[in-house]
Amino acid sequence: MKLLQTIYIMLVSLILSSTVMAGDTSAELDKVLQGSQREAKNVARDIYRHPKETLLVFGMQSDMKVLEILPGRGWYTEILAPLMKDSGELTVASFGDQHPTKYLRNIHIDFMKKMNADTDTYSKVEVVVFKDGGYLKDIPDNSMDMVVTFRNTHNWIRYGGIEEIYAAFNRVLKPGGILGVVQHRAEKGTDAKTTAEKGYVPESYLINLVEDAGFELVKKSDVNINLTDSKDYPEGVWSLPPTYREKDKDKAKYTAIGESDRMTLKFIKQ
Repeated sequence: MKLLQTIYIMLVSLILSSTVMAGDTSAELDKVLQGSQREAKNVARDIYRHPKETLLVFGMQSDMKVLEILPGRGWYTEILAPLMKDSGELTVASFGDQHPTKYLRNIHIDFMKKMNADTDTYSKVEVVVFKDGGYLKDIPDNSMDMVVTFRNTHNWIRYGGIEEIYAAFNRVLKPGGILGVVQHRAEKGTDAKTTAEKGYVPESYLINLVEDAGFELVKKSDVNINLTDSKDYPEGVWSLPPTYREKDKDKAKYTAIGESDRMTLKFIKQ
């Protein structure tokens, strides 16, 4: 009986501790999301990207060692850098200033300009090259608590490397480490290679691929669901905001739809 009581007390303490940590992270995220480091145009995207809810789904905590994959021009980095600044570590894997594609090289250069212009926010962020011969070569094995990637997977299907990339995520994560994925979601039963050309990926395809890379799916969330996204636009997902690749054509319609329907997936390294 005493053993059962001890186990019960330990379980209750663990639950209460987890609740406190989640509450602390929630409050920390509220502060960060309201911070002056965020650009107004990025704050305007919160209604579509739900950063607080998304990071809480992943179980983000401010004392973690986190790796952000291909941050673009730093939408999520604006949030992650100040969140991790005091007690955690943030590493960002970007394209690098030697990337052979000019467009992607310029994205990295713009990102670094943003970082260098606000050293108070970004001085502790480590930047590595995403692919330099291999993927994440500068990240030691079993070193990260969490890897997060936002709206990148379709490009790895389009241009190759997706299996190697998710294997690299597994390699750098600690045992039991978390992989958080947000991705434009294709219709069920569609072909991944076909839909990826429009920016969308079937959810079942991605889950199977990630699990084959040594992960276990532990949570799916519809926090970034958008049922008005018909996924059949001339320029694919890039017809929608914020890209508006069709420029003024049907812009009001696309604005009313908002950003894409997205899956939000949490995996744990087995």
